[in-house]
Amino acid sequence: MDKIVIEGGLPLNGEVKISGAKNAALPILAATLLAPGVHRLANVPPLADIRTTKRLLGLMGLQFEDGEPLLVDSTHLTGWMAPYETVKTMRAAVLVLGPLVARARQASVSLPGGCAIGARPIDQHLKGLEAMGVKITLNQGYVEAKAKRLHGAEITLDTPTVTGTENLMMAAVLADGTTRIHNAAQEPEVMDLARFLTVMGAKIEGIGTDVLTIHGVPELQPATYTIMPDRIEAGTYLAAAAITKGQVTITNAPVAHLSAVLEKFHEAGVRLSATESSITVHAGGNLTGVDIRTHPYPGFPTDMQAQFMALMSVARGASVITETIFENRFMHVSELKRLGADITVTGNLAVVRGRRQLQGAPVMATDLRASASLVVAGLAAAGTTEVLRVYHLDRGYAQLVEKLAALGARIKRVAA
Repeated sequence: MDKIVIEGGLPLNGEVKISGAKNAALPILAATLLAPGVHRLANVPPLADIRTTKRLLGLMGLQFEDGEPLLVDSTHLTGWMAPYETVKTMRAAVLVLGPLVARARQASVSLPGGCAIGARPIDQHLKGLEAMGVKITLNQGYVEAKAKRLHGAEITLDTPTVTGTENLMMAAVLADGTTRIHNAAQEPEVMDLARFLTVMGAKIEGIGTDVLTIHGVPELQPATYTIMPDRIEAGTYLAAAAITKGQVTITNAPVAHLSAVLEKFHEAGVRLSATESSITVHAGGNLTGVDIRTHPYPGFPTDMQAQFMALMSVARGASVITETIFENRFMHVSELKRLGADITVTGNLAVVRGRRQLQGAPVMATDLRASASLVVAGLAAAGTTEVLRVYHLDRGYAQLVEKLAALGARIKRVAA
């Protein structure tokens, strides 16, 4: 098992290019199940979750030719089961449920269960599929779904679940009639999936709003598509540049989808300039504590909460961070405190009192974004920081160590 070793205290300088968005690529890969033929997907990030998804789809008969673009041959569908061994390592595997029911009229998908940052049940997925005519049974930890035909339905989600919206949208594109999803998730990655589906021939109205109207079509065609850039990766490099007081230009950035994040960085005293596809963090300025509250898009993303907390740990004054999405997403706090951060947690509130200097120490990653926050903090800490269990980072950050090293960080990955 590897670890990341960081000698902190150096400002980052230079230019870094953002990779394709993991949370857009995963549902788009699942959506290739909907149309037989060869799909061409550009800007697919080289991540562990992508490799897991390819293995899962391979069990169903899909074939891949790696390269740029990635070729996905979904001509032959030979299976419709997502086994527990795969789903337990990556909750996004549940995204095959909707497209399998739409194309094969059946699916057997392991229940994902809980995860490190909190329970994320799929009851909204199942409620919506049942409304479209799918018979759902639970059998020994698996969702067994069968349908003679899918029909349009009026579906109101209790909460704007991202994967729930995606699963139901993928099922609805091949259903008879019109499906309307109310209280739909509005995240950019949901929009990216919807745009991919329209390139395949789907008819979707209201993309980017909380009401999606899907007019079912008899069939879809394979498509050529470019995955959107990763807004969370971009935000993470913003935090890394700001905490080291460096000057970094972030290219291929989805600037339009980062408004809430950029607003808080600006409020905290980070000097920024932006174009349509790049953001520059300018050296200088004084970090000041600001409050954040996580919300579904277009609010401040929960996936940036940990990285922003690391930044606030060296800001002047205090900040209050309120986590409203997941009930257990403060597990990075105890590890940041090992680096000298002054953080007090009460329920879903964390009060961060900025310190002048963090100190390097061995720390343990607990989930993907917690891992990123420890790397960000380690870049600013005096001395050596060792981040253990870095396999979490491999799930969501492409070439993180290499990209940070190219910006001047003293960072390396070694065997633990």
